[in-house]
Amino acid sequence: MLASIRGSSSLLRTFSTSLISSRPPLSACPSHSRSYATEIWKHTKNVEVEAALARSQELFKKYKPVSPGIRHLRRPLAPHLYEGRPIRALTVARRKNGGRNSHGHITVRHRGGGHKQRIRTLDYMRDAPGVHDVVRIEYDPGRSAHIALLFNQDPTAEATKKWSYIVATEGMRAGDKVQSFRQGIPDGFIPGFEVPQQDTKTLEVNEEGEQVETDNSAQSLAMGILRSMTLKPGNVLPLRLIPPGTVINNIALSPKGPGILVRSAGSFGQVIAHEEGGRYVQVRLQSGEVRKVLKDCCATIGKVSNTMWKSRQLGKAGRARWLGIRPSVRGVAMSAYDHPHGGGRGKSKSNKHPVSIWGWGTKGTRTRKPGPKGPKNSNKMVIRERPRGVEKRGK
Repeated sequence: MLASIRGSSSLLRTFSTSLISSRPPLSACPSHSRSYATEIWKHTKNVEVEAALARSQELFKKYKPVSPGIRHLRRPLAPHLYEGRPIRALTVARRKNGGRNSHGHITVRHRGGGHKQRIRTLDYMRDAPGVHDVVRIEYDPGRSAHIALLFNQDPTAEATKKWSYIVATEGMRAGDKVQSFRQGIPDGFIPGFEVPQQDTKTLEVNEEGEQVETDNSAQSLAMGILRSMTLKPGNVLPLRLIPPGTVINNIALSPKGPGILVRSAGSFGQVIAHEEGGRYVQVRLQSGEVRKVLKDCCATIGKVSNTMWKSRQLGKAGRARWLGIRPSVRGVAMSAYDHPHGGGRGKSKSNKHPVSIWGWGTKGTRTRKPGPKGPKNSNKMVIRERPRGVEKRGK
């Protein structure tokens, strides 16, 4: 029967003619508008999805695999970096020791060789007040983050006070202006308002004789204006003037000391809470640890630059040697004298628990107990330790 239908062209022609004649005209078809809109929608493009895909593809610079060394090479895109040399007066020659101490013993393994480098002297104090211009963003071989060259607008500044390097925050570009308020908010910074140095809430006695917290509207308005003028990426502020939830970096642990926490690429801390009537501010660090920091300590607003640094791929072992990284050898490939896993015939682990070259457990063994769970008075500033094990995996 099917063969007869396929072979009969007159039957198919008659069937198609009957369908066309029985179909209503296009003008009377109620679904014609919907089909037209559907056709238009087919040719439209999801702009947001395309932008996200384009952004993910443009995060790294990849190379044509004309050699095995660059086949897997992947570098973060940074077209805003200055391609010239740094200011020589702000650099110091780096003297290498190959990971050895003064006795010639190797104390840090896998170090040695590498290209000649000069250390950039960075300003972690940010003592100089006033407005500073960001001249350019530079690459620093001695750190994962990018650095920014600042020019002090103060005409009285001389020599190294005129120019300085700082750790660049995410989004900082040439032409931006940053300011340090480590010395305090200058007088007349907010015209017509007195700058609040502490909390704007005051205690008043009501009709029943109870003390009630009241908020001075003028002071709260001044605080809002102050935050809008000072909370900008790259600015330095005392923690007491930084509201909770703000992302910070380059955190100091002493009111007169330099910033020592949260300085690597892509890292950031966050202000959690201000202790009422206390001396401390709770800050969450990059590891997840929450600790107390004196409220008079300073921090930089924003996130550290070069966030995609951890996702780079060197592509070949030689590029690691250029950076001064020497090869690492497996413990089972060593002799028994050199490693607890060494020795034996063939690939033998000897049914031992995995340990480091110094003998302590290398898979999750706790070697110290800082914070509340550790020895008495070991670290009073830690409120919550960083997550470990199951807690870290989010289970």
